[in-house]
Amino acid sequence: MMCFGITIVNLGLRVFVYGTLKPSESNYTRYCAGKVTEELPALAQGELFALPMGYPAMTAGSSWVQGYLLSFKDSSMLARLDWLEDYDPCRSPEENEYQRHWIDVFDPHKKIIGAAWAYVMSSEQVARYGGIPLPEGIWSGI
Repeated sequence: MMCFGITIVNLGLRVFVYGTLKPSESNYTRYCAGKVTEELPALAQGELFALPMGYPAMTAGSSWVQGYLLSFKDSSMLARLDWLEDYDPCRSPEENEYQRHWIDVFDPHKKIIGAAWAYVMSSEQVARYGGIPLPEGIWSGI
């Protein structure tokens, strides 16, 4: 299978995070500290689940998921985040744990503030993992 990557011009990167990459969660220091130029409390539409492995998954849906909109100056961070989230654009979707989607992001008052990348899991994958719904839309590993 041949895969064609997308050339990313270094204009920055915006990612909606709702799990271990949030400020004060386990992966923030390793992947984000010192690299984030802005972090804003944010919402995205979807359904949130706690997974037995100790991290969450967001699926498509109409509820609200609470997280942060992180901005990075260096767009090459996307490759590091893809690795963490077990996403490879050259693999078939079934081989990835998450899919990377471009989604609308909202402020805490549900006013749209732009779009960003987010790592979303399929409902089927969440069911295979035994995900537990978090109807309040908030996950914390602390």
